Amino acid sequence: MGRAYLGEFEELVLLTVAVLEGGAYGVTIVAELKQRTDRTISLSGVHIALYRLEEKGFVRSELGGATAARGGRRKRLFVITALGKRTLGDMREVRNQLWDSIPNPHLIVSHD
Repeated sequence: MGRAYLGEFEELVLLTVAVLEGGAYGVTIVAELKQRTDRTISLSGVHIALYRLEEKGFVRSELGGATAARGGRRKRLFVITALGKRTLGDMREVRNQLWDSIPNPHLIVSHD
């Protein structure tokens, strides 16, 4: 079986689920992504990515307890699976190999 494929946004969402370590749900993922990428992120886009990641087996979810702060609603919390961790590791390895193969990396990593 070949390597799993993730789109850029799915990869970002999966990485964020890993970063949040058990505290990942739609709102926290949107906030983390906005802070780290300075992009406009929609909650519905994150939910779509999460459900796709869950179908692929990269995350699993469960409902948390109801809280008064959320009007009695429960949160669906997401955690990364072993397959998700392995896939992120594979993707990182490919990216690192490509970066390491750039003949003159100092020419393109300028942040003027």
